[in-house]
Amino acid sequence: MRILVIGGTRFIGVYLTQLLVSQGHDVVLFNRGNKPAPVESVQTIRGDRQDTAQLKAALAGEKFDAIFDNNGRELSDTQPLVELFGDTVQHFVYVSSAGVYQKSDEMPHVEGDAVDPNSRHKGKFATEDYLAAQKVPFTSVRPVYIYGPQNYNDVEAWFFDRIVRDRPLPIPGSGMALTQMGHVADLAAAMAAVLGNSQAIGQIYNISGEKAVSFDGLARACAIAAGKDPVSLKLVHYDPKAFDFGKKKAFPMRVQHFFTDIHKAQTELDWTPQFDLVSGLKDSFTNDFMTSGRAQTAADFALDEQILAVS
Repeated sequence: MRILVIGGTRFIGVYLTQLLVSQGHDVVLFNRGNKPAPVESVQTIRGDRQDTAQLKAALAGEKFDAIFDNNGRELSDTQPLVELFGDTVQHFVYVSSAGVYQKSDEMPHVEGDAVDPNSRHKGKFATEDYLAAQKVPFTSVRPVYIYGPQNYNDVEAWFFDRIVRDRPLPIPGSGMALTQMGHVADLAAAMAAVLGNSQAIGQIYNISGEKAVSFDGLARACAIAAGKDPVSLKLVHYDPKAFDFGKKKAFPMRVQHFFTDIHKAQTELDWTPQFDLVSGLKDSFTNDFMTSGRAQTAADFALDEQILAVS
């Protein structure tokens, strides 16, 4: 297939591009060109997707069998692509988010659960609805927390920063809230698995790891990945409602149960995550956190100190 990948040089797109090329596809990237393509032979069309006129001019006359929209946040991001290619593309794969789900007393989240109209990800489900209404042959994936080498969001690195420096880890609540992590390579594999799968057309899939993990359990898994004794961790639990951090985040995850059922993707896409939590975290720690020099870089623990001072 000739495939357009929007983005392709930061995180998800890197793994996806490498995988698609290895499968023999002709991959074209569309991005601002600020970073090199993850595969030298891949063509890059430069442009800013936020500039609709520029995007349409840059992609006019192009034809693609499939499109992967990795970084569309609002409907306005994706609409120009649909206007250009919605009638001709064989498969449009959209990266949504499990963050669209409305908080629920019953877990895990399954596809079809109610979405939260006040979610900061509401542009994601608005885009899904638009793709369906326009009868675009689309598939949407809803990851939970994505991790792995090149992660530009502080998720696992938040834990590693404190563990390698033998610092206490301020964990909100009891530490027993359940969350879910999915390795970026497994996400890319699931995304590639929808191609040529007619059953995936018009479907939404939760994509993450097979198991949920508590906040305390995640801290211990990160310690094991970093070669530390998990028993030696000092986990400090606190009430997040007792603090006003403004717009700053003292913890990288939403303080609630937040995990999904991934059986639909496993069944219909013939996909299974290859990374368990500890092996995935070891990959991230060894091949990113340590090699990047972050362990030796000054870190800001001001919010930690604010918490620890009264905990």
